[in-house]
Amino acid sequence: MADFDATKFKKKLKKKLKKNIGAKNISIRTTGPVYFLGGLGAAIYYVSTATDFWMGALGILKALVWPAFLVFDALKFLAQ
Repeated sequence: MADFDATKFKKKLKKKLKKNIGAKNISIRTTGPVYFLGGLGAAIYYVSTATDFWMGALGILKALVWPAFLVFDALKFLAQ
């Protein structure tokens, strides 16, 4: 079994840290909770404005794709 070389280990560790510390490797993962809260709010809105059961079921489906509606309306607004 090979002996452990601490200095070689430190050099390799520093090299890996320098390689991995960059803007592309560090990210803050906040999109999941934001998307969940937006979907929950959209579901509450669509279900509360539903007139019957099937409109409520359609509201749940609309809540799953609410960002598409948001982008569509934003682009429609910008086109005016």
